[in-house]
Amino acid sequence: MGNKIISMMKKDRKDGSKSMRMNRSQRKLLADEEMLHRRALSMAIRQTQLSQRFEGSMSRRVGSTSTRKQRTLSDPFSNGKQVPDFSSESLTVKKFVLVHGEGFGAWCWYKIVASLEESGLSPITVDLTGSGFNMTDPNTVSTLEEYSKPLIEYLENLPEEEKVILVGHSTGGASISYALERFPEKISKAIFLCATMVSDGQRPFDVFSEELGSAERFMKESQFLIYGNGKDNPPTGFMFEKQHMKGLYFNQSTSKDIALAMISMRPVPLGPMMEKVSLTAERYGKGRRFYVQTLDDLALSPDVQEKLVRENSPEGVFKIKGSDHSPFFSKPQSLHKILLEIAQIP
Repeated sequence: MGNKIISMMKKDRKDGSKSMRMNRSQRKLLADEEMLHRRALSMAIRQTQLSQRFEGSMSRRVGSTSTRKQRTLSDPFSNGKQVPDFSSESLTVKKFVLVHGEGFGAWCWYKIVASLEESGLSPITVDLTGSGFNMTDPNTVSTLEEYSKPLIEYLENLPEEEKVILVGHSTGGASISYALERFPEKISKAIFLCATMVSDGQRPFDVFSEELGSAERFMKESQFLIYGNGKDNPPTGFMFEKQHMKGLYFNQSTSKDIALAMISMRPVPLGPMMEKVSLTAERYGKGRRFYVQTLDDLALSPDVQEKLVRENSPEGVFKIKGSDHSPFFSKPQSLHKILLEIAQIP
């Protein structure tokens, strides 16, 4: 009997020690996430403080928040899900170019940058013109070509034989479509993340008409328009109010990421959103396209995303359950897993 009690006491001590180790590990992971987020938030705040007021709008200066801080793949971002064993050694294309959507900047990818780096890949973030760290007044950006210029310049300067995987979020889909038309030979795969995967002759704004109404009506009646050249001239941009943004983009995101977004979002140039995109079967049509659907999205509903896939069929379709319009915040580990999966498709 005494031996049994001693054995039980040893087992209890062992279990308790294991539990303490697990708690310490969990606390460390939470602390790592907190530090990563504070760095992103600190950079965004610093850039906001450096901002300058333009006529007709306040343009917030925020930018990329990538970090070399290492985390394990079983960190708090994962919601308990493990990424399967992955080796980047067999991949011929390891470079991901992450392109943000309307109002966002390179800062929004901070979790994905960290996880891709941990997987041995090379993530690159760009700030489109008038977004993030790019100091151009968004009121002066009138065409998709101007808006996409940082992405196009990056691709132009790639070594001749090098290829990349493009990832475009939301209206960033129009920019990667434009890039695919310009440089199909430099793009291994194009991934549309709850994005405007438009057809030839379609405007990026048209994809959002279910939520925002027709382009013509929006231009006449919207309370979110910005008149950078004065009320007597056509609107130059738009920006949703904070509560509206929270409901549209971040209905499943954490309060910390919402706080980061609220001080980092910038006005959206209207011209690129209203421009009809010209795409050809000979160039854009030969690209390898993949679509990632977000199933709890209030900005671009699952039904609209399904329609985009039907009308402009990609090579593959992936779905993220429980994700809002910002899966890099609400479901970063699920997104990371899908990006790895697409990268491995021969």
